[in-house]
Amino acid sequence: MALTDTFVKNIKPVGTMAGEKHTDGQGLYLHVKDAGKYWRMSYRFNGKQKTLALGVYPAVSLADARARRDKARKLLAKGTDPTVVKQVEKQTKAAAAANTFEMVAREWLSKSASERMASTHGKVTTWLEKDVFPFIGKKPISSIGPRDVLSALRHMEGRGALDSVQRVKQICGQVFRYAVAIGSAERDVTQDLKGALAKPKAGHFAAITEPKQVGNLLRSIFSYTGHPYTVAALKLSPLVFVRPGELRTAEWAEIDLDAAEWRIPGSKMKMKADHLVPLSTQAVAILRGVHPITGHGRYVFPSVRTGERPMSENTINAALRGMGYAEEVHSAHGFRAMARTIMDEVLNQRVDLIEHQLAHAVKDTNGQAYNRTSHLPARRVMMQTWSDYLDKLRVGADIIPIREVA
Repeated sequence: MALTDTFVKNIKPVGTMAGEKHTDGQGLYLHVKDAGKYWRMSYRFNGKQKTLALGVYPAVSLADARARRDKARKLLAKGTDPTVVKQVEKQTKAAAAANTFEMVAREWLSKSASERMASTHGKVTTWLEKDVFPFIGKKPISSIGPRDVLSALRHMEGRGALDSVQRVKQICGQVFRYAVAIGSAERDVTQDLKGALAKPKAGHFAAITEPKQVGNLLRSIFSYTGHPYTVAALKLSPLVFVRPGELRTAEWAEIDLDAAEWRIPGSKMKMKADHLVPLSTQAVAILRGVHPITGHGRYVFPSVRTGERPMSENTINAALRGMGYAEEVHSAHGFRAMARTIMDEVLNQRVDLIEHQLAHAVKDTNGQAYNRTSHLPARRVMMQTWSDYLDKLRVGADIIPIREVA
């Protein structure tokens, strides 16, 4: 006779070691022992008598036990042993539990560490530990969906870290793609988050302006192993902080290495006025280093494909991306904001000198626009001070703010 919920609830163990079995039908029975009430299914497979465990009452109700029996019977009808299926499912769940997002992410970090600078590796690790692991780190990576990742990233948005949230999404995507490669996940779920996250306000180029982070960036640049033209352009960018278009179209005819000056014609300038860039000893050294390679041609940084054209407008930004700096973190144009902020707030340089060196419209006390040679001696000192300061940041020295130049 079939069992009832009331019977299953009230039946007590008989006190024997073997316990007592109560049949429900079609192989299902309740095994009542001193330790508890166990659902079992008796069946034959390939001529052998076998028993399938279906759970423990009351966690598994009578209705649940019958549903599990029916599922097992369907497998038997297809010639499949339900015990084997259960073992495979158990192993799959165990593997999923072992492959949490954090475990896979740390494995990816270890495997890919050689592809990043130590400083960049530390930054990526910190982002994961601070902003991702607390929310999805313990979840099996195969069970994580787009909403789980979005929920973690929303916390970053909530505290206003808009410049970093896109980069962290990219890092999560790299972890998921690694998980796909090793068979721990089916796909990169971050692809479903396009357009779901807030972006930094338009109108400002992303820039690193915190001195410690600038030091990390400079170390990444000096360790970059790309094309020699690109390496030289990257190293020069923070020293001269001209607009990216002015840098990539620089011509040897404009540069006087002996005088340590770069005279950019107004035709190339945004303000359509000639601009003079005093070159620090570090800048001159970089240019002297690239001169034997490109000095025979027109452009300081020619196209890799043909020396008849300047470097591509995407080259510097692509190199920055390759070093791990997302477009929301730092851009080729960001070297200008870096110089403007730190020279003013840390080095206490005169704002009018900084603005003039940035080729912004600056007027004197009489309302007249400065010409390209205005305050040249003071600007030379400022540019050398700036280069020396960047060197100290790069090597990790203690930085003492420098007093304002007279």
